[in-house]
Amino acid sequence: MPNQNVNLPIFDFRGPSPLSMLLGFIFLLAGGLIWFITGWLGWIIIGVILALLVGYGVKVANQWEKAVILRLGKFSHLAGPGMFFVIPIIDSVSNWIDHRTITTTFKAEQTLTKDTVPVDVDAVLFWTVVDAKKASLEVAQYRDAIFWAAQTALRDVIGRTNLAEMLSDRERIDRELKEVIDRRTEPWGIVVNAVEIRDVVLPSGLQDAMSREAQAERERRARIILGTAETEIAAKFSEAAKSYENNPVALHLRAMNILYEGIKEKGAMVIVPSSIVETMGLGAVSGLTSLASTVKPSND
Repeated sequence: MPNQNVNLPIFDFRGPSPLSMLLGFIFLLAGGLIWFITGWLGWIIIGVILALLVGYGVKVANQWEKAVILRLGKFSHLAGPGMFFVIPIIDSVSNWIDHRTITTTFKAEQTLTKDTVPVDVDAVLFWTVVDAKKASLEVAQYRDAIFWAAQTALRDVIGRTNLAEMLSDRERIDRELKEVIDRRTEPWGIVVNAVEIRDVVLPSGLQDAMSREAQAERERRARIILGTAETEIAAKFSEAAKSYENNPVALHLRAMNILYEGIKEKGAMVIVPSSIVETMGLGAVSGLTSLASTVKPSND
């Protein structure tokens, strides 16, 4: 796959613009017409020379571009956006600098974290050229330079960060990366707008181990919650037992309520030990209830 982070050529290999071609054609046509009228061949030569000068000298920069003009090899000025003129042979356009926000993707493969875990990290960089002169004269191939600076900074930050921090605190790492890259690119007239980590890829074996660890941690928490609930229930039972300890009436009422809750469902059967029945006096109550149910139908 070809490298997409390649800068524009050092010299101006951009072809003539449609405007320069139109002006060159007009001068060439005017020279031909004057030659046809006057009959002097020199007008054609003048028309050709003017057409070449206009075709080479008239340049057009887009709204987001600045052209870096060198005069006899030395920096002269910045031109654009719009139409501008350069002196043929003496002037040259060394770079066309794009002032829009540019995105550059970069990655760090098999980089060890602070706790010696190999990871693959993908990130994207948003940056802008604010000084076309520095970007053209202070660094060769500034797009490549910022790509390698970003990749090196990413490896450095990964080496100072634990895996858990990298997975849970990406915003802090993004800010740290932005500061590091911005310090390196500031002398080149480039400002870093933002850095975002897109993905952190772990080895498959480590992913399985982390999954098992997370599952074990969830089971441990579930057991702790269950044990805590059992402790709280036991404490409440102990507190209830103390309230019934010296109050047999309340204890009998609670026992009758439990018995009622057990037999209120249709067809339910509850087996109650005789000692509990004698203590609660439920035998007489059950007998009276049975006698009443027997006598009532006979009266009818």
